[in-house]
Amino acid sequence: MIIDCHGHYTTAPKALQAFRARQLEAFKAKAAAPHKDELVISDDEIRSTLEDNQVRLQRERGTDVTLFSPGAGKMAHHEGDAKVSQQWAEVCNDLIYRATRLFPKSFVGVCQLPQSPGVAPANCIAELERCVTELGFVGCNLNPDPSGGYWTDPPLTDRHWYPLYEKLVELDVPAMVHVASSCNPCFHGTGAHYLAADTTAFMQLLLSDLFKDFPTLKFVIPHGGGAVPYHWGRYRGLAQDLKRPPLPELLLDNVFFDTCVYHDPGVQLLTKVIPVKNVLFASEMIGAVKGIDPETGHRFDDTKRYIDNVPWLTAEDRRMIYYENVLKVYPRLGAALARMDA
Repeated sequence: MIIDCHGHYTTAPKALQAFRARQLEAFKAKAAAPHKDELVISDDEIRSTLEDNQVRLQRERGTDVTLFSPGAGKMAHHEGDAKVSQQWAEVCNDLIYRATRLFPKSFVGVCQLPQSPGVAPANCIAELERCVTELGFVGCNLNPDPSGGYWTDPPLTDRHWYPLYEKLVELDVPAMVHVASSCNPCFHGTGAHYLAADTTAFMQLLLSDLFKDFPTLKFVIPHGGGAVPYHWGRYRGLAQDLKRPPLPELLLDNVFFDTCVYHDPGVQLLTKVIPVKNVLFASEMIGAVKGIDPETGHRFDDTKRYIDNVPWLTAEDRRMIYYENVLKVYPRLGAALARMDA
């Protein structure tokens, strides 16, 4: 089995974004928000937007299951306020749940959190708990910068975040550290803000003793960890200069990296530098990079090809990356897969 740990509903029906536009217009006009019931999307619309896109690509590329969450950029936590974010998260998560019900062998849910700049992350606990305990989701996307590129909230290691971490540990679900869209013109969303956030989150963790307080808390840093694998020597050296423990001891029981890296040399670097046990297969298909690489004739986000091309990976290594590591990092996933086979 091959499990893709990083998928977004980027092809959601247009009615979803139309609802979002009405929601934000109402907020700006200080008018009543549209009711969730005003969003009307049929099962057939969901089927068509997935069968022709993600499900088709799963078949073509030989992947089996995708951990599926709302569109990351469209979380846009900097838009509106906490009440707007709450409604938007509920709407998006409910749509993901419907997708998992319509394609129970293809998708397992991962939720969006109702974050908002300056609002305590504890505000997200109720939605996280609903998604995990009622909807059967196995993880969440955690935005380390709800401001959309201005970094106004405390670092991930601050006690500001601790109530949410306590709930993640209690529910036994990991968080993928994933920013949303950028409203800062200095930072292109997917080309700069995403990768800078991945790198920033790792450095925040390096500086802290967070995992002494939460020894079972797990984070997935997407997009291959941003700049981290490329600069592994820098981070090892910084840890040494700062009298921190070696990186494997300090972080690698709790921090994992996905394979959303879109060329052979990048994936080879990732798998050469980062221990295999810390690498999770992912593609973020139909996400940040959708086109065909003219050098290979294949789509950039067809990441299984890159894993298969790494010459030093053994069959056991690939099994760990494609399947076993994901099950260890997402403890609730095994039960979800069992329900698929029931």
